[in-house]
Amino acid sequence: MTYIDTHSHLYDEQFDDDRDDVLQRAFDAGASKIFLPNINAATIEPMLLLAQANPGRLYPMIGLHPEDLGDTWREVLPMMEALLTEADHPYIAIGEVGLDYYWDRSLYQEQQEAFGIQVGWAIKYGLPLMIHTRNAHREMVQVLTDVLNRNIDISTSRHPEISESRNPEIPKSTGVFHCFGGTAEEAEELLSFDGFMLGIGGVVTFKKSPLPNVLREVVPLERIVLETDAPYLAPVPHRGKRNETAFMTEVIAKLAEIYSRDAEEVALITTENALKTFPKAK
Repeated sequence: MTYIDTHSHLYDEQFDDDRDDVLQRAFDAGASKIFLPNINAATIEPMLLLAQANPGRLYPMIGLHPEDLGDTWREVLPMMEALLTEADHPYIAIGEVGLDYYWDRSLYQEQQEAFGIQVGWAIKYGLPLMIHTRNAHREMVQVLTDVLNRNIDISTSRHPEISESRNPEIPKSTGVFHCFGGTAEEAEELLSFDGFMLGIGGVVTFKKSPLPNVLREVVPLERIVLETDAPYLAPVPHRGKRNETAFMTEVIAKLAEIYSRDAEEVALITTENALKTFPKAK
């Protein structure tokens, strides 16, 4: 059985002491590819070095996480976009981007502006999105809808990349709604975005999680990709420990139970979903 982990922060300092062992355990468990979402300017170099050391297996993304906006985001975003203009850049997606109002709403509008700009990159450069959303479902859907429909109220003089993305010949973006854990109604709304998948990880194994019922009711297996969000959100029976890609087998087993499929089929279908969503990783 082989699978793809579409969301792992293996460059995180929590793996500094045993990163090679973590990678070997992942490959031994069946991981064929691991995708690395970026977080901020400081994580670009370690992420790239890790991907370069594992060609054909580890793939980087580029983006500014909403919790890492800080005071310099207007300078950081142009720097990141410049990387996308380089010939043969290695980035397979725009991510991890989105909105997060769980801890702090002080940058309420700024988060939406930054997210809208990065959705514009996805359209402009033909890359999928890795979207993080926490306590911001309605705002995220609104920004994504506005940008995809090119009805955004963002200064194009300050952000020319947005105006350039208004070409109606440019295709709609695709991507993943990372770490989905919402209601059936929210799942249906997100699945209305053609080409987008729901990212499912360790939360689906939690004893009190309503996610299994939501998936069973409204989400086809053909609209799911696997993810760990390592080092976070380890599945049962590893809950509370540092997560790693090798633990994905627990998520696959739970999804096999939910969908009444065997684990091999779950791994195969979600792998196909991942490669369809992230074609640069083929």
